[in-house]
Amino acid sequence: MNGKSLHERLARGDSVLMVNPNHISPTLCEKLVRSGADSVFIDCEHGLASFEDIHHMAKAARYAGGFGIVRPQNQERSTLTRCLNAGADGVMVPLIHTAEIARQVVHTFRYAVPDDHASKLLIAMVETVEAVGNLDEILAVEGIDVFFVGPGDLSQSMGYSPSVAAGKRRPQPALDLVDETLRRIRAAGKVAGTLVVRHDVEHLVSMGAQLLYYHADPFVVEGVAAMRGLSAPR
Repeated sequence: MNGKSLHERLARGDSVLMVNPNHISPTLCEKLVRSGADSVFIDCEHGLASFEDIHHMAKAARYAGGFGIVRPQNQERSTLTRCLNAGADGVMVPLIHTAEIARQVVHTFRYAVPDDHASKLLIAMVETVEAVGNLDEILAVEGIDVFFVGPGDLSQSMGYSPSVAAGKRRPQPALDLVDETLRRIRAAGKVAGTLVVRHDVEHLVSMGAQLLYYHADPFVVEGVAAMRGLSAPR
């Protein structure tokens, strides 16, 4: 790690890799950062992490020189406050549909950590057709560090499946909307992020994505499959 904060790296235009360990494991968080991840993603919306898990996993990431970003299960003041007070270096808040919701989240975020909110990262998730329709107003809200386009939920809100089978791609209209939304975020002078996979990371970076989100499980699956292939009888 280069010692720069996530704010500093994003401000100078660097790409930041945030990896979801997919398992409640401080040691895995430490290993991911030591292997090159800038941050680990601790999921309390779809995952099983508790507030105590946040404390230990974020601490392990910092010990290795990285950061721990938490996705809370909702936007409630007590939830965001506990995530941040448990040791999160930032929160990625789901379901930011409108500018009013965005303003309330900023207020809650600053209330939760009044003395050091500037050192924490606030990420707003743009993940529905409604949010895209309100994007200009949402982007005008001050205090949000990153606007993250969630392709799975955005696809679902368009009437498609949120999941993608191995070797397949999302429907083209969903891919196009992700690209368009990333470009609009960057055109507004804001920082954009999204989920990436190996085949589309270069394209999404070219669209303006800086915060790049990935999962640890594919690394494991791909690595084991490669080893099995190399060790198969000839």
